[in-house]
Amino acid sequence: KELVYTESDLIVTPIIDNPKIMKQVPVRFDSKTLHIPAYSVEKLSSMKDMDWNNFLKRVCSLLDSSEKNTGAARSKLNLLYYLCTLVVHKEIASRLVSSQLFPILIQQLRAASSWDIRANVARVIGLLALHTSELGENVPVSEAITLLTELIRENFRNSKLKQCFLPALGELLYLIASKEEKGEHPRECWAVPSAAYTVLMRCLREGVRLFHG
Repeated sequence: KELVYTESDLIVTPIIDNPKIMKQVPVRFDSKTLHIPAYSVEKLSSMKDMDWNNFLKRVCSLLDSSEKNTGAARSKLNLLYYLCTLVVHKEIASRLVSSQLFPILIQQLRAASSWDIRANVARVIGLLALHTSELGENVPVSEAITLLTELIRENFRNSKLKQCFLPALGELLYLIASKEEKGEHPRECWAVPSAAYTVLMRCLREGVRLFHG
């Protein structure tokens, strides 16, 4: 092992928001137009269950809004920027990934009319996958993987969009693999469709660098 591998080969580095892969614009949200209180991580971590559930319901309601005007789209984007700042914390990510928020993120990834919203939904999903320490057996990971695979395949010649969706797909695949490595039996809702591997191999052949380090 010492002869075959160098120490750096055994270090797992993030796929999403990894500056060695692609430089990301820092996420900033406007608390004045958030439509919910901009609670800190510390505040959310100390909340009682009732307050946490009320907060989560408001977040889900805002994301699930069917309004399609410019103002509504800006509000959703601002909320997604806020979520990006929250889900980099393991405790918050672990609570949110198993909540009703995850299915709503998938729905927005599928149906949002704005590509900016879809790209940032994918970023939230990828950050959730990277930072969560738990994965409930009912989390619809397979559905998210299938949808991300379809979006990459449909937009294969659009490198900008592809680079938005690939990191999230990679983080979800790594999350499942890490759970299986720890001896947690794979669940039906964690199944990885063969199309995901096909698309990934095609991306790698085309020169898109998904895994680095």
